[in-house]
Amino acid sequence: MEGLGSFLPFIAIFAVMYFFMIAPQMKRAKNEKKFASELKRGDRVITKSGMHGKIVELNDKDNSCVIETLAGKIKFDRTAISMEMSNKLNAPKK
Repeated sequence: MEGLGSFLPFIAIFAVMYFFMIAPQMKRAKNEKKFASELKRGDRVITKSGMHGKIVELNDKDNSCVIETLAGKIKFDRTAISMEMSNKLNAPKK
């Protein structure tokens, strides 16, 4: 019983790290993957580098999309699109 008591603080630290760090990150990754899979033509998006544009083409083979900007059309990987910034851009104005 004494051996288990010495490991209890380590178990508690791991549990706290899991619930406050690991689990939220896994949930966020799942939401980002869902967001990338639900993109469709005509969506206004912002990339993680800050480029604004509209999706004109989606390619499921290599998981990419073509975004039309004021400078022209550019091909991006879907993971390069920022979920938070794109959602703020498309949020209804109050």
